[in-house]
Amino acid sequence: MAGLLYRLGRFSARRRWTVIIAWVVIIALAGVGFSLFKGPVSSSISIPGTATEKVTDELAAKFPKASGGSGSLVFATTSGDAFTDAQEKGVSDLLDRIDGYSGVRATTDPFATQKQLDDQEQKVVDGRKQIADAKTKIAQAQAQLDAGKKQLDAGQAQLDAAKAQAEAAGQLAAAQAQLAAQQAQIDAQQKTIDQGQATIDANTKKLETQSTTLENGSKLLDLSSNIRFVSKDGSAAVGSVQFQKATIAVPQTLKTKVVDAADDSGISGVKVYVSNDIAQGVPSIVGPGEVIGLIVAAIVLLVMLGTIIGAGLPLLSAVVGLGASVLGAMAFSGLVEFNSVTTVLGIMLGLAVGIDYSLFILNRHRSQLKQGMGLHESIGLANGTSGNAVVFAGTTVIVALLALNITGIPFLGLMGTVGAVAVAVAILVAISFTPAMLSIVGMRILRKKERGSIGNTASTRVPNKPMSTLRAIITIVVGVAVLGTIALPAMQMRLGLPDGASEATDSSQYLAFKTVEKKFGAGQNGPLLVVADLPQKVSGDSLTEVEIAVGQKIRAQDHVSAVAPIGASTDGTVVAFQVIPTGGPSSVSTEDLVHALRDLPGVSTPSGKATLGVAGNASAQIDVSENLAKVLPLYLVVVVGLSLIILILVFRSFLVPLTATAGFVLSLLATFGGLTAIYQWGWLDAVFGVHDPGPILSFLPIIEVGVLFGLAMDYQLFLVSGMREAFAHGAPAKIAVQRGLRAGRPVVTAAAIIMMSVFAGFIFSESSTIRPIGFGLAFGVLVDAFVVRMLLIPAAMHLLGASAWWFPKWLDRILPDVDVEGAKLERHEPEGAAEHVHGAHAARTTA
Repeated sequence: MAGLLYRLGRFSARRRWTVIIAWVVIIALAGVGFSLFKGPVSSSISIPGTATEKVTDELAAKFPKASGGSGSLVFATTSGDAFTDAQEKGVSDLLDRIDGYSGVRATTDPFATQKQLDDQEQKVVDGRKQIADAKTKIAQAQAQLDAGKKQLDAGQAQLDAAKAQAEAAGQLAAAQAQLAAQQAQIDAQQKTIDQGQATIDANTKKLETQSTTLENGSKLLDLSSNIRFVSKDGSAAVGSVQFQKATIAVPQTLKTKVVDAADDSGISGVKVYVSNDIAQGVPSIVGPGEVIGLIVAAIVLLVMLGTIIGAGLPLLSAVVGLGASVLGAMAFSGLVEFNSVTTVLGIMLGLAVGIDYSLFILNRHRSQLKQGMGLHESIGLANGTSGNAVVFAGTTVIVALLALNITGIPFLGLMGTVGAVAVAVAILVAISFTPAMLSIVGMRILRKKERGSIGNTASTRVPNKPMSTLRAIITIVVGVAVLGTIALPAMQMRLGLPDGASEATDSSQYLAFKTVEKKFGAGQNGPLLVVADLPQKVSGDSLTEVEIAVGQKIRAQDHVSAVAPIGASTDGTVVAFQVIPTGGPSSVSTEDLVHALRDLPGVSTPSGKATLGVAGNASAQIDVSENLAKVLPLYLVVVVGLSLIILILVFRSFLVPLTATAGFVLSLLATFGGLTAIYQWGWLDAVFGVHDPGPILSFLPIIEVGVLFGLAMDYQLFLVSGMREAFAHGAPAKIAVQRGLRAGRPVVTAAAIIMMSVFAGFIFSESSTIRPIGFGLAFGVLVDAFVVRMLLIPAAMHLLGASAWWFPKWLDRILPDVDVEGAKLERHEPEGAAEHVHGAHAARTTA
């Protein structure tokens, strides 16, 4: 590989314009592909096969009216007073317009809906009064009827007595006509009484039916009593927009159209805020923070290299690689569903490693030029040695990113693939475009003073004294203690997805979220959709009884504020409910409620045992976070195992890989601790703009593992390979540690600062999704590069001494020889440049 890269470097130097034009053509083709084949970008994050998705699919098949996603429009008067009639009409007109958009199933007018609820409550009150009055009248009629019965019974008794007397006196035949007439009169009166009783019984039965219906309606109203569409003070209202597709499948163009309609509502004295379900769009990648990060990187390069040309070349290489990789990847967005954060990782890494990899080659080239090596020979050798290390280091990052596909989570695998493509392109740019640019720049890559002293091989003294053992012990003890302390908050880390509360405080999503929370309760920001599957069809009164039975069972659970039946499927076997939790969508209580509802045994109903499923945006977020948490240990094991294998192969040692991996785990846990303390607990919230602490972004830990592993191996490679080389050239093990550290420290320091600057620029992004990613990567690089790689690893290597490099001879013969630093290339002294090669080697080991 080193020889191939050497030849590629010389070719790029000789055919510099061919190489540069080739990259321009590649970027142009990527741009054309992007413009022709780009597709819509989704702002939602989903994982197929979750419990939420199964319920959503069932609703789509059996109950389409309840299957579509939804979002809210929140209306608030600027004065804080109740809405006027004109303002209410403006709100209704806006929702009517949105209702006509293609892809929108229906909208809910908050004022009309609230009036219906209020009217229903009043109907219950009025109905109860009417029933009570009717019962009183029936009781009075029954009393009158009972009195008539009593009189009639007395008359019948008298008639019977008269018959008996007439019969005893032998006068029955003579009195028969009179007695018959009296009996006919009594029978007629009895018939009237029986008819009256039948009427009373019918009215009583009818009243009982009405009372049952009324009380059932009252029970349903009681279950949903905490659901409001207009606040109690009348100053805020919530209208809903139901889409024909699930929220994750709603086109961004439709969401944007709804947002634009809200922004242009023109309702005097009313602010219109759009919820996160609708307003969350594709975040802007480039902002003030990102620009500042690049400026800091440029300053670091200028200080290190001393020339504007030298500082600009790595930045230019990074931009070239970024343009080719991002445009090329986005050209496939028409074939594969891209999430709004899919390219974020690629952009972050493309910028950071693009600068660093170019810097590694450029720095080696400068050292060789100062030793008197010829321009093209120096470019070729720098490409064959440092370029070889770049290829290997970059490959570890690529492998770690591609390993994200083993999680089985599509959006995460795609994010890792796009990131891997960005790193691969950055490598290709570094080993081809950078040599071509170095050829154009020529000797101007050196400062004027450096050009005047070319060939002067005087250098600083090579370290011949190791660090003290006591210092090494103290460094390890203090370093591990500090990192362990920082990592402690990670024990309480919760995973979740951002909601409206995590958006910028002046954003529509945040204001919508906070208005609902203040006026209606936190739970109305994250309603759940609960589905009851029934063993047999229900309808009519049976459906109402089922709704009451299931609704009361749900309402009896902890953390439930309200339950509202939505209806039943056409086949009558699925009944849906809207459940309002007491907590917000990202709260622990809502998560507990989702699990409690899913874990309920069959709910007894008149139709048999009903099983419950849960869906909705809040439920989907919980499922995504839990699935990501489940695959994190597997991914960590794969990455750590991979690191051990790679490092054993590179360093021909067991203890060096173990210390490197232990250091990686330490830096990773410390990074998790920092993320938890700042973004979940709210420490230093004013510094990092964390106004509403919440769970850690659910896919961030996996991203951290993949990226930090790759970068940690980069720094390990550039530092420890120098120690190995010094030891192999006969230096005592402990002195070799100092020599390797001194040789690699300047370039690793600069590379780490640049990497941190680029990542840190994203900390102040407008997107709540991107901010913690930027912090996690920047903080992870800080900890790993400056604490683990430059302090703990040298101290551990010092204490291990020569045993650090022990390796079985039989295994050494079996394993392939990975010449990471291109030492074989130096020994072969290509194209007769022996004196220059040895001079360059001396410069690198004493820099």
